[in-house]
Amino acid sequence: MRRLQKPGDIDIVPAGVGGTWEDEADAHILSLRIFPWLINQVAKELDRDPSTIELLPQFQVRDARIEGIAWAIKADLESDTPSDPLYIELLANALAVRLIEIGSGNQGSVNGNEQKLSARQLKLLTDFIESNLDQKLHLADLAAVAGVGVTRLKALFRNSTGAPVHQYVIRRRVEYARAMMETTSMPASEIAVAAGFAHQSHMTSTMRRVLGQTPSEITRHSSHFRPKLQTHA
Repeated sequence: MRRLQKPGDIDIVPAGVGGTWEDEADAHILSLRIFPWLINQVAKELDRDPSTIELLPQFQVRDARIEGIAWAIKADLESDTPSDPLYIELLANALAVRLIEIGSGNQGSVNGNEQKLSARQLKLLTDFIESNLDQKLHLADLAAVAGVGVTRLKALFRNSTGAPVHQYVIRRRVEYARAMMETTSMPASEIAVAAGFAHQSHMTSTMRRVLGQTPSEITRHSSHFRPKLQTHA
């Protein structure tokens, strides 16, 4: 079979399905592999019977959600500073959800409810995040703290805070770092580590993106308002 490939074409090849193909010209292909256990785990969290999900081979599929996930993963892999594991785990979970929708013949979202975390769950979760900003946070750990499944946590957290959990964590790290810059004389390199950034330049680029300011601009501005101690002979 001959076919003309275009940017954005997606091939879905279930595990165990063999096949070969040959390109007549140079081609760039992003290959994503997802473990069957993740599909099964996410299906159970969505109250779906994994045995009823049938992924069939499909070629040159057009799916905006899968394409968006793929581009996000590619960008992260090519970044000088890869994102927190939390971000990639969220993308993998989102891909699993989409494949379950396709395998179930359901082209709509399976995550469309408006339920929220209880006040107690949200406080436990936000307190855990605040106490572990300097650590690499994982989706499974956050879900365990809230007492819900990983897939449900995504929707519940967004519904409760208005932001995806990874964006919330990034914002808290930025705000924590800014507060330290405004109230201490700790070196920026140490602040970066304390706030959970990979290194100082990672903190700088993130703060510029989120706040529109660099650490040097923040410290320069805050120094004008920091009280000076005076001594008298």
